[in-house]
Amino acid sequence: MARFVLLLAACCSLFSATVVAYPPAKQFALAHLQEQVKLDGNLDEHVWKNATQVAVNTQNEPLERAASPVNTTAYLFDDGQFLYLGIDAKDPNPEAIRGALRDRDELWQDDNVGIIIDSLNDERNAFEFFVNAYGAQGDILATDFDTWVEDPSWDAIWYSAAQIHSDGYVVEMKIPLTVLNLPKTDEPITWGISIARNYPRDVFYRLSNVGFDLDIKCSFCQFDKLTGLANRTEHRDVLFTPHISASRHDSKDHVPGDWQSGDVDVEVGADLRWRINDETLLNATVNPDFSQVEADAVQLDVNTNFSLYYAEKRPFFLDGSSYFRTNQQELFYSRTIAEPDYGVKVTGKQGAHTYATLVADDANPSVLLPGNQGSSLAQLQDNVTNAVARYRYDWGQRSGVGMTLTQRQGGDYHNTVAALDGTYALNASDSFNYGLSYADTDNSALFVENWDVAADQSGKAISLALERTKRDYNLRGEYQQIDEDYRADMGYQPKADFREYVLGGGQTWYGDDGARITKWQYDLEWDKSFDLDGDLLEQEFEGYLYAEGPLVSTYELGMWHSEELYYGEYFIQNNGYVQFSIRPHQDLTYVLYADYGSRIDYSNARLGEGADIENSLSWDVNQHLQLKVNYNYSELDVDEQSVYRAQQWDLRLYYKFNIRSMLKVIWQFEDIDRNQQAYLYSQVHKRNRDFGSQVVYSYKMNPQSVFYLGYSDSGYQDDSLDELQRTERTFFTKISYAWQL
Repeated sequence: MARFVLLLAACCSLFSATVVAYPPAKQFALAHLQEQVKLDGNLDEHVWKNATQVAVNTQNEPLERAASPVNTTAYLFDDGQFLYLGIDAKDPNPEAIRGALRDRDELWQDDNVGIIIDSLNDERNAFEFFVNAYGAQGDILATDFDTWVEDPSWDAIWYSAAQIHSDGYVVEMKIPLTVLNLPKTDEPITWGISIARNYPRDVFYRLSNVGFDLDIKCSFCQFDKLTGLANRTEHRDVLFTPHISASRHDSKDHVPGDWQSGDVDVEVGADLRWRINDETLLNATVNPDFSQVEADAVQLDVNTNFSLYYAEKRPFFLDGSSYFRTNQQELFYSRTIAEPDYGVKVTGKQGAHTYATLVADDANPSVLLPGNQGSSLAQLQDNVTNAVARYRYDWGQRSGVGMTLTQRQGGDYHNTVAALDGTYALNASDSFNYGLSYADTDNSALFVENWDVAADQSGKAISLALERTKRDYNLRGEYQQIDEDYRADMGYQPKADFREYVLGGGQTWYGDDGARITKWQYDLEWDKSFDLDGDLLEQEFEGYLYAEGPLVSTYELGMWHSEELYYGEYFIQNNGYVQFSIRPHQDLTYVLYADYGSRIDYSNARLGEGADIENSLSWDVNQHLQLKVNYNYSELDVDEQSVYRAQQWDLRLYYKFNIRSMLKVIWQFEDIDRNQQAYLYSQVHKRNRDFGSQVVYSYKMNPQSVFYLGYSDSGYQDDSLDELQRTERTFFTKISYAWQL
């Protein structure tokens, strides 16, 4: 630790703390007009002629701050309740426009336009609203505390239309001002704005009204400024969404065997979203329906020793989720709350102060038990109450400090975590990030007996990171230490009892206008970790070469070499990989990842050779029909003897009748063939097959007003069965409607 701190201190001598003078922003005055607009993808109403005009004429990718290859003009005004935005996206060849009717937040590789609004002008938080040429919507909650982070799971109710014309396409948007976190004032408000256009052709062009300086780490601080809204009207922002769901779950007592029909389960609940004032938002839910209406993307859980991570998809946890985000450690991972009966959440920002609290119960709680060579998922016996509180204070140009407290309590069990984290911006390119936390846990007697843990556990975690991000190169150094008995039961912390050092960096070059290779770079990283007794756990060197080329293609070639401790023995592993993506046709995208080399057989604690292959294909058959196929393959051999062969399919078919109505069909299949003689310490099935399917019809007026009707099933086959057997099936429907009060 001492040597690494000295090394960080030496690096800091290169990082001077200075006050940054950012390039001057263009200033715009937002027009206030009271005329009506019909959202139809035509800018033919007279009101657009009097709107504020913004030229979107700067290319930021693949060339930096270069002239745009196409013309784009944005028109903005407000009427006191809504922000109106019209974007005229000219195109000399509209037949090449890429896109289709899509589900929400699936448009990012299409031709699309949008606006990014820093409504508080704090240069740290922003709302993104995008629409593709066929009218599909995407919205994002973005933060820029130390780097631009986007959360596309955030959904708001707003309105839009799009239409393709002979000279390009036009998008119109109508965004309620209540969606935005506006400061409370009767004076004119200043926003930071970026109007953006994504223009995928042979290369992917990113266009904006802002020319971003890549030597400046923050992006929101470079936005242009829009001033207005002195005449906005008071409007209650209460969204009440009752919902009713019905399902029947059938299963089999014996496999093979007859179906045992379950009872029809009817659930009634409600969600409330109330903007108490301009700064504070209240979310509440009673008897929430948190069922997944789309299966998680499959991940091969074979020859792994740490728990897998799945993204959150449930609406109650998504709204305002960025307010709970900590700097270095994930102290709140909402998928640890599995089956709540209620939940209450308050989030807000007032000036430099950001605050968030959440309370929810859970009838099916589990905890992640971390170690330095693996993790396991354990079930708690009692229902629990979960609580989390977060506060952050922003200061300077890109600096801030935050505090987090999480508490999980039930029966004789509790887990409490208190943490401090922050960012200190030394200058435009350099930053120092830190996180310090302490955890205290009391385990019940039954939990101690079942999982062989101490009755009382406590420990601390520390993480430090120093980073320089420039246009042409980057440098980074990190340190992390997690005590053996540190448990963040409401977060995601799969590893404990270690300390780790990381040093890395790389360089980037850019092609000239018209070059076949538009960007290329390399990156190198060394990391070394020890257990807290000082024994080496792992030392790893890795690096890669990366390039971007024609047909929106990317190429990455990498390798890693590691020495890893596992069950008392050190194993040397050498691996190489290739990653490739291409869009050979405007409607077709293909991605490949493949690696090969030596690796640990974690089931048998020995060294073998293996390979992994991941394929992804996305095909827009037409503007209504899309097909997505993912195929994963993994194999492991030891001494020329097969240990396992695993393959996994994930097929998804989407048919969009129109922008609101869609039929979705999903089929997932996993087949793992194990060599029983190769498993030294456990008995395994030779044949291991699992499958699941789902058919869902959905009609969405907006993200909260929805109707679902669906069917799903699952099953398996092992050595006791001659063929695949369905073991569970569910019929379900759900209706919810959002009342704007």
